[in-house]
Amino acid sequence: MTVRFAILGAGRIGKVHAGAVASVPGATLIAIADPMPAAAEAIKAAYGCDIRSIDAIEASADVDAVVICTPTDTHADLIERFVRAGKAVFCEKPVDLSLARVKECIATVEAAKGTLMVGFNRRFDPDFMAVKAAIDAGKVGKVEMVTITSRDPGAPPPDYITRSGGMFRDMTIHDFDIARWLLGEEVTEVFASASVLVDTRIGELGDFDSANVILRTASGTQAIITNTRRAAYGYDQRIEVLGSDGLAAAENHGENRITLADKDGFHTAPLLNFFMSRYTAAYANEIAAFVAAVAEGAPTPTTGHDGLMALALAEAALKSVAEGRMVKVSEVL
Repeated sequence: MTVRFAILGAGRIGKVHAGAVASVPGATLIAIADPMPAAAEAIKAAYGCDIRSIDAIEASADVDAVVICTPTDTHADLIERFVRAGKAVFCEKPVDLSLARVKECIATVEAAKGTLMVGFNRRFDPDFMAVKAAIDAGKVGKVEMVTITSRDPGAPPPDYITRSGGMFRDMTIHDFDIARWLLGEEVTEVFASASVLVDTRIGELGDFDSANVILRTASGTQAIITNTRRAAYGYDQRIEVLGSDGLAAAENHGENRITLADKDGFHTAPLLNFFMSRYTAAYANEIAAFVAAVAEGAPTPTTGHDGLMALALAEAALKSVAEGRMVKVSEVL
């Protein structure tokens, strides 16, 4: 079965997903929708798809699935609209900025017996998958501590922050999801500390650009997340899992794997610049997983519940920063 896709939104992440769909066997890109004609034309030129309105895509018999890459405040409405239209839905995180609205949306999907996958691409990175496979195979013993480093090379423009929901809901949400996945149990408590160290305009909008978070589960296992919107040396993405019998770690990706040594020392290539290049394989792998689920009528590997729980951790982190204390996740759910 070939799954026929339409992409809603031709911005930065829409371009990434268009390339992913085009690279995956069993997937074909039929249409793109975007209110900016130049953005839609660029994807049409690259992949030979049609340009259609969202209304037309909803009514299109030749579209099986949609990838929602529109602004966050449109996600839940579009998910509900397209599952009711009988389309499988892949939606970029988060589902919404309101936990109550996410719960409503999940209930709608379930009532419609729809298919929804939430885009947590890092679960599909080959290195991170290898770390998870080592955990599942018992190579590190019982997981005790997870350390996640996620540092962007630069801050987004202020107008992005006003719609994204801020650092914890937009950036750290990926790390919250990875932490849940690697810990293998739900997080029960969150402590977060956050500052504005990169751009004062971010603080003026009520957000942060530098944060550290401690997550704790009922069994006492912990995850530590460190985030910043500015890493002068590139896109820093590392994870480490310490267990009772050993350690599994995934290191950064550079532009190449060459080391040059001379009288001044050892030199390596710069890190990959940002998520578009660092997670190319992950985006393709997650679309492939979505295609397999749709084709087989199987559950998707990341779900609306995963989106709900990651957002709940973000809300708990915000409450922790505001109140200066450890927050139980049950306080926000």
